[in-house]
Amino acid sequence: QVQLVESGGDSVQAGGSLRLSCVASVNTNGRYGMRWVRQAPGKEREEVATIYSSSNSTYADSVKGRFTISQRNANTVYLQMNSLKAEDTAMYYCAAAHCSGGVMRSGFIYWGRGTQVTVSA
Repeated sequence: QVQLVESGGDSVQAGGSLRLSCVASVNTNGRYGMRWVRQAPGKEREEVATIYSSSNSTYADSVKGRFTISQRNANTVYLQMNSLKAEDTAMYYCAAAHCSGGVMRSGFIYWGRGTQVTVSA
């Protein structure tokens, strides 16, 4: 069982930056794929960024060039968000999937409770 706790959400003005953190209860480096997912009220869930290894990450088109996902230690994944827009306003969730050799071995079955990001125009 993996427990995930997100933090770093805040209210900022458009153009600002935030860094979200996701702390896992286990060592995730190389063992779990980690993903940031967001959901705004009345909208579908959106996969924002995923990291499979230190050299393999993917991004939604809506955040490419502005957001960066990274893992800096054994159990913490970050989402650096720059040039924030009003449409980035959402609850941001961290999720984990079993992974080995850069390949997912399960779905994203572990989820945190989320951290709220609000961007004012």
